[in-house]
Amino acid sequence: MAVVLQVTCDPVDVGFDAARLRRIDRHFAAYVDDGRLPGWLVLVSRRGEIAHLSAYGARDLAFGAPVEHDTLFRIYSMTKPITSVAIMMLYEEGLLELTDPVSRFIPSFAEMRVYEKGPATKPVTRPALEPVRIWHLLTHTAGLAYAFQNVHVVDQMYRRAGFGNGLPPDLDLAEIVDRWAALPLLFEPGTQWNYSVATDVLGRVVEAASGLPLDRFLAERIFTPLGMTDTAFSIEPADAARLAALYNADQRGRPVPVDVGDAALRPPKAPSGGGGLISTAADYHRFTQMLLRGGELDGVRLLGPRTVAYMTRNHLPGGADLDQFGRPVFAEVSYAGVGFGLGFAVVEDPVRFRGLASRGEYNWGGAASTAFWVDPAEEITVVFLTQLLPSSTHPIRSQLRQLVYQALVD
Repeated sequence: MAVVLQVTCDPVDVGFDAARLRRIDRHFAAYVDDGRLPGWLVLVSRRGEIAHLSAYGARDLAFGAPVEHDTLFRIYSMTKPITSVAIMMLYEEGLLELTDPVSRFIPSFAEMRVYEKGPATKPVTRPALEPVRIWHLLTHTAGLAYAFQNVHVVDQMYRRAGFGNGLPPDLDLAEIVDRWAALPLLFEPGTQWNYSVATDVLGRVVEAASGLPLDRFLAERIFTPLGMTDTAFSIEPADAARLAALYNADQRGRPVPVDVGDAALRPPKAPSGGGGLISTAADYHRFTQMLLRGGELDGVRLLGPRTVAYMTRNHLPGGADLDQFGRPVFAEVSYAGVGFGLGFAVVEDPVRFRGLASRGEYNWGGAASTAFWVDPAEEITVVFLTQLLPSSTHPIRSQLRQLVYQALVD
């Protein structure tokens, strides 16, 4: 049975001004009313209590179906923190080390090469001096790429290899990861940050280290124990009406329907640990509460508190931020003052970040403009769900942050 989602406290009891919280609703209702978003849901909690919960607009514009508290959303890269938690569960069991070469689990990673120059059709490469390690994958410092970024020759090589539209549906995860291993790295592992397919590779590591397919591991070890009953790589036909329609932004930033057919009803041959999950606000809220509580929720412990604290520290060399250490990629929020941990962006310097935030806040978002963050200092978690591609279309995440923190008055 799905978790019933509802406000669980008077906002004032956890330090929020209720009238100021309603500014969130007015602000994002305008996004729907003037046609910038189809619909959305936002959840704000503090100290384990849901202080604000609202939904507005349509989950499907064609049918006028509203966003409801149990609406299913494609969370895309909000899958990555979940896969990273799975890896760290295996780490805690002694089944892998962060310094392990990935080739221990995926032999095709044994002899990686680094791009030096030349076109995608005839690149000049050299042997990598450093093996790709587990911590490189967790921090996106492995030198892997994403086809959709389209800023480097290696990105073009990913598209030429068949990854321009996500994961090829006819290949399993092992085959896909082996194809990535055959492509050159953008840089020597550990020397730069580049957003990439690294977390999908981690999904294959989960399979190799645990002996379970990724979807089974996540279901049996994370979703079922946490009561995340609506989170999976596909949905049942009976739940199809709850799934929000997917939209692309046109040149004016207005939603245009994406025809994805019945893809969500079919379990994928290769589950994407980097971006394949479908979930609800209730389920992802439970995931964020587990993190906020140091790896435990309702008597179920997935991780030790020291592991969560370690994951959510900045792991970039020398304490660098993404603005200094990362390759330039599209982003709807500032990378200044933001480091990267083991599966999460981490706010290191709110002043450089140029936005209201606490030092130590960790977060990430999804391609369809979804977002979440966990603020341990203020004991706040926030989940925002919608379905508009790409996430850089509107400044939703920065505006949401300022609207949440201006309502905090204790």
